[in-house]
Amino acid sequence: MAESFVFDVANSLLGKLASYTYEEASRAYGLYEDLQQIKDTLSIVRGLLLDAEEKKNQQHALREWLMKIQSICYDTEDVLDEFELQHKKKQVVEASGSTRMKVRHFFSSSNPLAFRFRMAHQIKEIRGRLDKVAADGTRFGLATVSVGPGLVVERREMSHFHVDALDVIGRENDREQIIKLLMQPHPQGDGAGDKSLCVIPIVGIGGLGKTTLAKLVFNDKRIDQCFRLKMWVCVSNTFDLRQIVIQIINSASTSYLSQHENINNLDIVQLVSRLRSKLSGQKYLIVLDDIWNENRAKWIELKNLIKFGVAGSKIIVTTRNNSIASMMGTVP
Repeated sequence: MAESFVFDVANSLLGKLASYTYEEASRAYGLYEDLQQIKDTLSIVRGLLLDAEEKKNQQHALREWLMKIQSICYDTEDVLDEFELQHKKKQVVEASGSTRMKVRHFFSSSNPLAFRFRMAHQIKEIRGRLDKVAADGTRFGLATVSVGPGLVVERREMSHFHVDALDVIGRENDREQIIKLLMQPHPQGDGAGDKSLCVIPIVGIGGLGKTTLAKLVFNDKRIDQCFRLKMWVCVSNTFDLRQIVIQIINSASTSYLSQHENINNLDIVQLVSRLRSKLSGQKYLIVLDDIWNENRAKWIELKNLIKFGVAGSKIIVTTRNNSIASMMGTVP
């Protein structure tokens, strides 16, 4: 559904705007307040999108309104990408300590003053468009629906690994590239000396088909021959270590076709013991679908719990966030 796709794009942009990277960069260029106003208005629009989902078939004008929001979100993403790139260039120049490079950077088309002026103009234009679509939303009789963390989790809690490959078109090359990485012993190390665990990230904005691509790979017969144990876990917003461990154990039990015991009442020590008994001595594949957690410490904690398989075990991660893909992934 178009409105669900636009909601996911808006949600992804709000995640970027709330990140430390953009806060730091916007303060450095004196554009913090401007981006915060975009964030505030986009939050309102996101709430209106949820009401629009219920009324999408009522009038043609509402569908045009959704298309306008999608266009604004894409333009906003372009601005944020340019903003991030410029900030990285600035950090490189400052770290170099070279006077010649700093002078060249000042007189280039990307010098801070010219960049700030251009960004301010683009941000003002986007803010005007966002303010208009927010006002138009109320004209359509839409009400702002509160967006809590539980809502996004609810959208993805039914994620599963079943897919009909005949219904998926145009993903053959992507699937083959990922399967090639999975079949290799160690495409790359994980940067921490642990060669037994490879993490392959699939990253992109909501609606692009990351989960579908992961399903195609997960259900490929070649993967069954390469990995004796396959597990699928939908993580979503709340990175609850206990629940992730329970899902892995239950998925492993399904893969083994063994009895599905009730483990919800076990404490974390007992759960970790069960988890290790499932993974030890196995070459496994785990799919962690829809990761939103940016806390590296939580990821390291989970990785330490699941790295008990044999060499060649792999993890596939789907996420909308490039920084998460970089944090978790051991291959590009």
